[in-house]
Amino acid sequence: MDSIETLSQVLCASTLLLWILIANISRNDKAEDRAQWGMVILALSAAASLIYLGSSGGSLWGSTYLPKPLAVLCIAFAFMARLNIKGRNISQGMNPHQIMKQNRESEDE
Repeated sequence: MDSIETLSQVLCASTLLLWILIANISRNDKAEDRAQWGMVILALSAAASLIYLGSSGGSLWGSTYLPKPLAVLCIAFAFMARLNIKGRNISQGMNPHQIMKQNRESEDE
């Protein structure tokens, strides 16, 4: 049972590490896509190990209630990992930075 608990912790920590590093990784589109898919795979694997841990009566950090809610969070995290973090402009409207720049330019004239 200890090995499943350790596996769950390692998978969750790896997913978190990728999440923290995604800003640096996202400078390259191909690397960002790979990192996002890596987070999806790690998060779903963590969820599976947490579900197994919870259903087999194991505990995580001394709590038998913690694995199942954490598994749900991991599943949600897997879906969030595939979201577009670059913020491509879909509305074709001006963003606040462009408006402020335009206001500054009109004040300077």
